[in-house]
Amino acid sequence: MQLPQLKNLKRMPVDLSQYLVVGISSRALFDLSYEDEIFRTQGLSAYTDYQLKNEQKILKPGAAFPLVKALLNLNHLSPGSRQTEVVIMSRNAAETSLRIFNSIEHYGLDITRAALTGGAALAPYLQAFRVDLFLSLYEDDVQAAIDAGVASALVYEKPSNPTEAEIQQIRIAFDGDAVLFSDESERIYQEQGLEAFVAHEKENARQPLPEGPFAKLLRTISSLQSQEGSPIRTALVTARSSPAHERVIRTLREWGVRLDETFFLGGMPKGEVLKAFRPHIYFDDQTIHCDHAAQFVPTGRVPYLTRPTVTDH
Repeated sequence: MQLPQLKNLKRMPVDLSQYLVVGISSRALFDLSYEDEIFRTQGLSAYTDYQLKNEQKILKPGAAFPLVKALLNLNHLSPGSRQTEVVIMSRNAAETSLRIFNSIEHYGLDITRAALTGGAALAPYLQAFRVDLFLSLYEDDVQAAIDAGVASALVYEKPSNPTEAEIQQIRIAFDGDAVLFSDESERIYQEQGLEAFVAHEKENARQPLPEGPFAKLLRTISSLQSQEGSPIRTALVTARSSPAHERVIRTLREWGVRLDETFFLGGMPKGEVLKAFRPHIYFDDQTIHCDHAAQFVPTGRVPYLTRPTVTDH
């Protein structure tokens, strides 16, 4: 008897480098503030028991839920051609993660991959999953990701409002120094003051700024924007003003990327501008700006790269 021909018994390996890959912790995707309180106050055993007993209880959306949902919608614009992938990355063990997957299924999120490390560090797996952006509510994991060269941010724990009208576009806003650009100029400002900063930027106006931790991510997003009908809209919201604006403009031109909206605020509070732009997330390096912005929009703080301590010999 001739056996029927079986097709697709083996799938070709998926090359995640072809997509915009977002690694996200379960606490950034869903509101797990109560569960985290149990873990911190009662320990792992109590947390595990609670999650197992509540496996069928659907979690509410968390701070980064709207961003993830919007990014996954990109895959519906060109049937048969995926543009984004989202990977759940958590220190949870598989045993306590069914509730996460049940909630993903409930909301219809096209998320099929996960790294569940059972307490081990996540940073070593970011490159394995080709992660372009990592979002978490755990500062240690975010710091390790930044130090590993992956764009990463500490998401402010503010549950999304599911009744809020959804924006059809995908809107992402960035600060400049220490986010898109290196913290070189920011350090001059912090250490020597505004006058020295302005003089340095005027002197180097035609010298492109060194890349920051989110430069590669911006290039990837810009590439997606170049496709016809892209719904992505980006903004730069920076405390810089004239004459420090020129170097920024020339740098972006040198990189070959475009930002849809740019705001040189000259020290003005950023919250009202961000409220008007309505980003799915805003990235900044300074705690004071993030605390303010988080009152208006979803916010992620980008930590500074850990520099080795210099010791005397």
